[in-house]
Amino acid sequence: MNRRHFLTCLSLSPFVVHSGLSQAVTAKPVVLPLWPKQPPGGGGPLGAMHFTAKGAQSNIAMPTLTVLHPVSPNGQAVLIAAGGGYTRIEMGKEAWPAAQWLASHGYTAYVLSYRLPQEGWKDGALAPLQDAQRALRMVRQREKHVSILGFSAGGHLLGMAANRPDFRSYQAADALDNLPASAERAALIYPIITLEPPYSHTSTHKVLVGSNATLEADTTWSVQTYVNPQSPPFFLVQSEDDPISDPHNTLIMAEACKQQHIPVEMHRYATGGHGFGLGKPGTPTVEWPGHYLHWLSS
Repeated sequence: MNRRHFLTCLSLSPFVVHSGLSQAVTAKPVVLPLWPKQPPGGGGPLGAMHFTAKGAQSNIAMPTLTVLHPVSPNGQAVLIAAGGGYTRIEMGKEAWPAAQWLASHGYTAYVLSYRLPQEGWKDGALAPLQDAQRALRMVRQREKHVSILGFSAGGHLLGMAANRPDFRSYQAADALDNLPASAERAALIYPIITLEPPYSHTSTHKVLVGSNATLEADTTWSVQTYVNPQSPPFFLVQSEDDPISDPHNTLIMAEACKQQHIPVEMHRYATGGHGFGLGKPGTPTVEWPGHYLHWLSS
């Protein structure tokens, strides 16, 4: 991915034209390749990255981190992963607006462009998790305080990574991979948490384990399975009329945290649907960013 493509995606977001947000970063975004050579396992798509009219990415041959440095940094960094059911990455609707908004509040934003399992990667479902773990290590090498923010399938991805910092999803590529792949806090927005029945209707389930998966596979790829006493505090957001991620997903995650005595703050809204990003106008979901900022700084 090049900077021109990144800036094209930013221009598609209505949040960029809000007063002050276009001046939130110090300079052009910095694009960092995740891997020193080819990603683990090999394979992958050919040709240039694809973009939809709304800024969603696919055909991702080279995963990257894009960094937005705020004008007035507060010493904290946030790794962001947008959703898209592991078939695309909704940068224009979720990641870029969130990154710009966080930068306007002093947070250094790292936007993850991760590999999609069905694009020919030999490691299949492990490929995006490998990228998420590598990204956490890169951010931790550069920053003192690191948290994560994931939307929908991006919430599933970062939820898996946050709860499994010691899981070796790939062989070490260099010295960076000796660092822990951990985060201090984890915010999951309308996330896919469980792949177990009766919540196996999602694209995430279809892509990661397949429509005829065993219960063992469903459990292995469910975020709540890995919540443990060392998991970070969680911030959960969902609307009760979400047609994609069943509203029980955040309840299941909150219960898993409760059982392991992990602090969790949850905000559920009567309306808002799915994919509302920083909030859908006319619904109570516009309230969550304010609560999130308070949680980050508390």
